[in-house]
Amino acid sequence: MLLRENAVKDRVSLNEETLSVLSKGLGLANEATVCHDLDDLAGTWVEDPEFDRAIQDMSKVDPELWK
Repeated sequence: MLLRENAVKDRVSLNEETLSVLSKGLGLANEATVCHDLDDLAGTWVEDPEFDRAIQDMSKVDPELWK
């Protein structure tokens, strides 16, 4: 369904759209893939010593669990 919608939007045949999507997915297209998944988080890290102390115990290994 999405392939068909994209084909209509791009004004290409369903076959052309399918080949385009496959070539992009396989890394065969000449276009660079641009992702924006985490753009809102990039550069927002804030040091928080209180948080670091709160999760400090999570870094410890319980030897009893590794027998």
